[in-house]
Amino acid sequence: MNGRDSIQSLLALRKLTRAITEAVRVEMTEHLATLTPLLKPSAVLGDYVQGGQKEPTRKAEKAFKQLQALYATVAVAEPFNLPRELSSPLSLASEALEITPHDYAHAVEDGVHPRTIAVRAPLTWTLTYSGYNPFRLHTLLNTKLRSTDELLKFVLSYLALHVVVTNQTGVVHMLEALRFPISTVKLPEFGDLPITRIGPSISTTRPSDAVIVQSAELSGMDAFEELVKVEDLARLKDPLKERLLEIAHEQAPESISR
Repeated sequence: MNGRDSIQSLLALRKLTRAITEAVRVEMTEHLATLTPLLKPSAVLGDYVQGGQKEPTRKAEKAFKQLQALYATVAVAEPFNLPRELSSPLSLASEALEITPHDYAHAVEDGVHPRTIAVRAPLTWTLTYSGYNPFRLHTLLNTKLRSTDELLKFVLSYLALHVVVTNQTGVVHMLEALRFPISTVKLPEFGDLPITRIGPSISTTRPSDAVIVQSAELSGMDAFEELVKVEDLARLKDPLKERLLEIAHEQAPESISR
């Protein structure tokens, strides 16, 4: 892309990307609201969470041991350096869910000067409990006189969600069937803390750095939003359809070939 054509194409793709992003966000938010009771920490950790089910269960005990093991690896190391002791019941301030678009820094060459552009991946969201999004965690980690108790709440919130998602496989499969798969990533700034991601199987991409710089110049902001990969829309799969066709191929291949 170059010149006027590049800007027109960029604007058209940006408009399409934002329309798709909003449609996806609305539907995904509705699904998560319905599934929230199954993704609460107490649903898996039971009485190891304040206000959780009073009667201990083997499932809750196993999940808490999993959380303890993660805490021992993640929390005591950089960048958190939290105390080694972890007592129960855990105090988790929020059980509601929140989604936050994934942003990252991208370095470009603008003439002779390097330039950092804040890029958003609009169809990739970080899933957290409400009030514990990655922006707030980043700010807290970069605060000199940060509160250890507050940082502990953040780390426990992320670990708890990871443990819940790991143990609620039925919910994960349901979201996959709805085309909103969940994944786990790690980010350098957060050490080994498991970050839970959610989003449709639709890619977004960055154009060339020259186009990004041109867009930044026109907008007056060092920010850019990735653009939807239109061909991915036609490739969306229906998991149930794929599974049933697989069964049909195995059981009665002659009926499929007709």
